[in-house]
Amino acid sequence: MKIAVGLSGGVDSSVAAVLLKEAGHDVTGVTMKLWREGRYHGGGRDACFGPGEAEDIDRAADFARSIGIGYQVFDCAEEYDREIVGYFRETSLLGLTPNPCVMCNAAMKFGLLPRMARKGGLAFDRFATGHYARIVQADAGRLAIRRAADSRKDQSYFLYRLSQEQLAETLFPLGELTKTEVRQIAAARGLAAADKLDSQDFYSGDKSELIGAEVREGDIVDLSGRVLGRHDGFWHYTVGQRKGIGVFGPEPHYVIRLDACRNRVVVGNRQEAFSRVFAVEGMRWMGCPERTEPITCRVKIRSTGEPLGPVTLENGTCHAGGQGLFGVAPGQSAVFYDDEDRIIGGGVIAAPKMD
Repeated sequence: MKIAVGLSGGVDSSVAAVLLKEAGHDVTGVTMKLWREGRYHGGGRDACFGPGEAEDIDRAADFARSIGIGYQVFDCAEEYDREIVGYFRETSLLGLTPNPCVMCNAAMKFGLLPRMARKGGLAFDRFATGHYARIVQADAGRLAIRRAADSRKDQSYFLYRLSQEQLAETLFPLGELTKTEVRQIAAARGLAAADKLDSQDFYSGDKSELIGAEVREGDIVDLSGRVLGRHDGFWHYTVGQRKGIGVFGPEPHYVIRLDACRNRVVVGNRQEAFSRVFAVEGMRWMGCPERTEPITCRVKIRSTGEPLGPVTLENGTCHAGGQGLFGVAPGQSAVFYDDEDRIIGGGVIAAPKMD
């Protein structure tokens, strides 16, 4: 089988390529070039988007040569700036919390990159990456992503927007492995990336640079509207945040919501940061066809941690029992799972209606 593997220069994609080659497949490495010098400054952190990209590409090219596979780089910088950085900027200025990795996977890594590779003359049957996730059969003959065997490294949350067509041509060779096992495989084969640290964020520098907004001072208020402090841009905050808010009191303050229209950051105590009901926009159904009847399931409202629940999903609304869910951030994704850890579907958490 001819397989194109998305290479980042890191240990995960390198091991994915090695395992596929050792299984007898015809493997070619492909990489998206996202960074363009002079457009942004970036920083020193290891990230998907930043000035360190050239070193990552060189590392991926050296790796491909070392195991005897082809390698191609595709310039996706213009599309990335328009589709992903533009989305990040616009969403932040609306007072929402963006998730660029979710959008990048569906639109760029599993969308634009395979298309550009084929357009460039590379023929392949499957597209593979080093993501920690599994593709399984689900209801009505559909495919679904299942959480990885290594729950601590599971990346299924970031992949819920993949279509059935994308899933049908995708392979995740690391889905049944733990991170420890992956590093052991890399070390046993003498791969240079065996000890490379994982990328920690999507941007290596100060994200305010991508937003590009001037300082806009405003009030930090409690739920009654009482002014507790000042901010210099609501986009510097996120719902559920505790540290670095800049207001003090007898108990910790948490960001409850961002009011872009009034240029306010609304804070409250921990109990006030829980939500029992929230709406989900743009549902993408994966493990089952679209359903209107109530579904009892579990949900992840951020990439880390275990799915929470049980919750009820009905007509685009998530009902969480008991105390509710902490730090439900509009703009982030809510991803719903069944009892077998398969993704039912997911969407973007909607902003609550403001008075």
